[in-house]
Amino acid sequence: MAASLSHMLFLKQSRRSLCTTLSSSKWRVKQVTKSNFKESLDEIKTHISNSDFVAISMDKTGSSSSWHRVLPFDTAETAYFKARRSAERFQLLQFAVCPFSVVDSNNLVAHPYNFLLFPRDELKLGMPSYSFSCQASFLASMARQGFDFNACIYDGISYLSKEQESVAKIRLGTAFPSLREVKSSSTSTVADSVFVERIRSRIKHWKKTCEITGTSTSTSKDEELINSLRNIVLGNEQFRSRPCLTIDVCSERQVQLILEMLEDSPDDLLPLLVPGKGRTAQAVCIVLANSKEDKDLLERELQSLEDEENKKFSGFREVIDLISASQKPVISHNCLNDSTFIHSKFIGPLPREVDEFVNSMCMVFPKVLDMSYLMKEIGTKRKVTNIPTAISYLNNHFLAPVDMEIPDQATVNEGKIHGLNALRLSYLFMKLCSILKISPNISESGNRHLAHELEDFTNVFHPCSDDIPESLNEDIRVWTNSTRKVSCENVVFVWGFKFGITAGMLKSLLQASHDIFSREFDVKLVDKSCAIVVFWQPGLSRNFLEVMNSEEISGDLKELVSDGMRVTCYETYKTMCRLGLWEINLAESLERTLESSQCDIMIGSERKSSDIHWYNDNVINIDDL
Repeated sequence: MAASLSHMLFLKQSRRSLCTTLSSSKWRVKQVTKSNFKESLDEIKTHISNSDFVAISMDKTGSSSSWHRVLPFDTAETAYFKARRSAERFQLLQFAVCPFSVVDSNNLVAHPYNFLLFPRDELKLGMPSYSFSCQASFLASMARQGFDFNACIYDGISYLSKEQESVAKIRLGTAFPSLREVKSSSTSTVADSVFVERIRSRIKHWKKTCEITGTSTSTSKDEELINSLRNIVLGNEQFRSRPCLTIDVCSERQVQLILEMLEDSPDDLLPLLVPGKGRTAQAVCIVLANSKEDKDLLERELQSLEDEENKKFSGFREVIDLISASQKPVISHNCLNDSTFIHSKFIGPLPREVDEFVNSMCMVFPKVLDMSYLMKEIGTKRKVTNIPTAISYLNNHFLAPVDMEIPDQATVNEGKIHGLNALRLSYLFMKLCSILKISPNISESGNRHLAHELEDFTNVFHPCSDDIPESLNEDIRVWTNSTRKVSCENVVFVWGFKFGITAGMLKSLLQASHDIFSREFDVKLVDKSCAIVVFWQPGLSRNFLEVMNSEEISGDLKELVSDGMRVTCYETYKTMCRLGLWEINLAESLERTLESSQCDIMIGSERKSSDIHWYNDNVINIDDL
């Protein structure tokens, strides 16, 4: 008995030590500011290249609250609208990155970094500086942890998104032709074939003219004049002392067709893209090199120049580009929220539709693993909002030791530890893989790929999903800790009830008001002003809405309506999120949505919802700043 008790105490102490060592002063995170960013960039580039995974975590100036945050009954669409609003309102102050390599199923080597960020206008172009919201509780929490706001503001690393970089280069006149990889295109049409043959013929005649001009040994002024006129007519130019031909294009499709055509051309032709507005090309510049060796030399020179030029604009975004270029799986603890912030700050404005966002984000990070889904797999319904708590939970319920080697990267003067969450995520990932018997090793055969079990958890941009493959469907949950789902069509929003009423009291009132509520239904308060009613039998929600809108309403239900009760379907809620009607109370937002819909009907408006951007003057629109 005594031996058994001592063994249990030993296990508890072992589990506790695994959790506490993650915040131990001997495990430090390298703090990176503007002053040591350049040297740190070379280090993290090597570490990312040699790693198997990259964990990321961010500290922001605030987060959505009340019904504005993503809730269990949100669809993928409404969840994205809420996450997009949060990303556009708040700012990143810290971005922790931890490349780590898996030694075996219980061992890893991690290289944690923490970057201090501030959106400073380095180029005096009004970018990326803009107004952003702050929540006092978030700033107070960071201050308690010793966050240095002076260092962040004065020595924080600035950045430009890819979209802002394109604009900056054009404004400063530093944009120059760049290289582009050839991508496989769709089936060619007749118009494509005509375009390609026309360009092919033009290039053939231009190249022949260049050869004639180049082999001419005559010094006759008349022949020089004729050659000059011929070059002007044919549009011949010079690029780094080499002949070039500029072909104007009208679309990205034409660019791709020209690049594909030149793939089969001689080795002495090098296509370059002339940047236009935004991230599009306005022309293709074709350079005639002296030989294949000369072409390779020019390619290396241009790539080097482009890399140096980009460093002037990208700032911290270069770290994002390194992670993206490595194609390594990214470990996150809130996939949707983190991804919207990354896209908004470092890629470009967030798309209007969730499908466009998912496609765009997958081009940047092909595989993102959200730890909240892996946590659900072990049988707990606990959501991973607090990473240390999640680790503590696992240490107290499972015996799955993880050995972590962390080379000391902190300098002598760094007394505070910031950016530990990315490091903790590395540990959490390994521990979950150990508990779930999933191999965290990256296969080296052919293309690098994850274990089959992990592939099912990649790129799920719906934080409330239980059924991963169907995370974009219209079935929702009502409670966080319940797996029971219901169709959006069976959910009704109710407001206008007395202040301070509970969900149970409201359910009793409805139950006594009409025969419809004799069947199974549930009530959940969304905020103090509004609740949702869930009918578990299909069709009852529609019947309830018809009764509420009819003139034959009677009894206790009529009394509730007389006291101000109102109802609407889930589609109104979706429309409200799409329009951006973010009032403090959900009831007010639903009222405004119904009013705007009725107004549209009265005036016979045929406006599309995508054309309506803001109804609330208090909402921050980044585009106007």
